[in-house]
Amino acid sequence: MLEESLLTFALGGAEWVLWLLVALSVACLAVSIERAIGAFIHHTPSAPLHEALRSFGASNDLPTLRSRLSELRGSAARVLLAGASRAEQGIGSVEEGLLAATTRERIRMERLLAILGTTGANAPFIGLFGTVLGIIKAFHELAENQAEAASAVMAGISEALVATAIGLMVAIPAVVLYNIFLRTNKRALSNIDALAHVLLAQLKAEGQPLSQK
Repeated sequence: MLEESLLTFALGGAEWVLWLLVALSVACLAVSIERAIGAFIHHTPSAPLHEALRSFGASNDLPTLRSRLSELRGSAARVLLAGASRAEQGIGSVEEGLLAATTRERIRMERLLAILGTTGANAPFIGLFGTVLGIIKAFHELAENQAEAASAVMAGISEALVATAIGLMVAIPAVVLYNIFLRTNKRALSNIDALAHVLLAQLKAEGQPLSQK
């Protein structure tokens, strides 16, 4: 009974596998567009951010720093604002605020990337599975119609191999995009970490409690 059920499933061919790969490719495209837009929206302009830090280092004007950071968009500005908002509570509190905010930004940056990584790792195997199903169907048709043996097998195998090709076509761009986004996120987080250390250094140089002009 089980063997017959599995044979019936296998004889369905690889068409559904191809549709699955198409759906995965569309999902990867949607994720890539969403992540690219997100990276643009959450990027903090570097010039005004560095200017705000330089001004604070010269004046120790904490309220002005907070005001300027709150006017800036992006991940780096949010992280630094989270730290600056805790300045009166001591350096330890600032460090915890920076760490918590950086963790939130990392989670946001990595959102949905698992779809790209999983698709890139498994699409070739899904395509290979479709090829196996197609070959099973081709040989089954051969067994039932030996008069057209050669043409039936060749046509079935050629159609089955399409699944492997499509699987690779889906997997390769997914892996490339996944690595690009990982590298972009790593660079962004490294920049945020460097800016956080700059803020910490300036706060430590001024000592506690900080003067507010």
